[in-house]
Amino acid sequence: MKKNGIIAISPLLVFIGLYLVTSIVAGDFYKVPITVAFMAASIYAVVIGGGMPLGKRIDIFSRGASTSNMMLMLWIFILAGAFANSAKVMGSIDATVNLTLDLLPANMILAGLFIAACFISLSIGTSVGTIVALTPIAAGAAESLGTDVPLLTAVVVGGSFFGDNLSFISDTTITATSTQGCRLSDKFRVNAFLAFPAAIVVLVLYTFMGTGIAEVNSRGDVDFVKVMPYVVVLITAVFGMNVTAVLTLGIVLTGAIGIAGGAFDVFGWFKAMGDGIVGMGELIIVTMMAAGMLELIKERGGIDYIIGVLTRHVNSKRGAELCIATLVGVVNVCTANNTVAILTVGQLSKKIGDRFGVDSRKCASILDTMSCAVQGLIPYGAQVLMAAGLAEINPISIVPCLYYPMTIGVVTLLAIIFRYPRRFS
Repeated sequence: MKKNGIIAISPLLVFIGLYLVTSIVAGDFYKVPITVAFMAASIYAVVIGGGMPLGKRIDIFSRGASTSNMMLMLWIFILAGAFANSAKVMGSIDATVNLTLDLLPANMILAGLFIAACFISLSIGTSVGTIVALTPIAAGAAESLGTDVPLLTAVVVGGSFFGDNLSFISDTTITATSTQGCRLSDKFRVNAFLAFPAAIVVLVLYTFMGTGIAEVNSRGDVDFVKVMPYVVVLITAVFGMNVTAVLTLGIVLTGAIGIAGGAFDVFGWFKAMGDGIVGMGELIIVTMMAAGMLELIKERGGIDYIIGVLTRHVNSKRGAELCIATLVGVVNVCTANNTVAILTVGQLSKKIGDRFGVDSRKCASILDTMSCAVQGLIPYGAQVLMAAGLAEINPISIVPCLYYPMTIGVVTLLAIIFRYPRRFS
């Protein structure tokens, strides 16, 4: 069983070894393209036997790469690419960046973007929607201020997980509470004891870091008409419109304003959208290969093996909470989807919690916070890949700057160890 379990999860180890280890040894994360690393790991996942015919292995891989959730994610990537590049060509990003720099002094740009990402994600309940809306602005501001693009991109990604974790309409919140049998409001109260202190710590850090960012001597004029696509995208997202509809509306607006303002003609608009979609190609390929590879790991019992290993020696309430946190975190690494990770271990976590007297509200909070912390730090997760694609940088370059996911993960572990908050422990 142990040997089979290790073999089942070995494709993930192959990816980590090929991409992370070789890149660290080479001292350059661009030496091994992430697409090549996933291709090699995916081929290995299909090749290793597992007692299944080759045709069935390929079918399982294809099934994982083409689930309804996966296809929806790919649609979002395509629409985001078309919107972001047409907005860039039309001048919307430059105008929005100039407005942002007018509203926020340079030394508050980190803190301001973090607060905006927290508020938007809390309102719309999705990290992806927040990243789509704010990443181009963050990347443009970084270039204008001459500061680190990965850092400002990471600020948006981190803030987006604040709302993804806390929002009442977030899929992770709904999944965590439904599997643990508690109310959304109760889980929110427990989460607030973890998320708000973590956010305050990170906000103070960003405020301090911002003191080293110098003001721009000359800023461009703010063209408010060109800012409208982003304003409309943010407002419609906050009011709960579906993210695909939001992006489609943004694309139409950039086309209409760009053509009316002479930024491009109809064919120029088509080209801008096409270039944006092509620019998302690597992101789409990586996402599909990762999903197929992880489906094979799950089919061969890799997830069950991990669950069995982690639950073998639980013998106390604190141990049960640590086990639940580790369980959802490790499964999240293997699925690259925090909602799927919570669904996968939710019922088992409920049984562990009931057996050792863990409050269901605390259990739901641990599932959500740890899954968001891990999801925010894996370079092949949809959020980091999306942000990297929009900012045109390597996803690995964002990870060291993701202070909020790191902080919320540490706060959650400390809350388990020191039995905090007391009323729920």
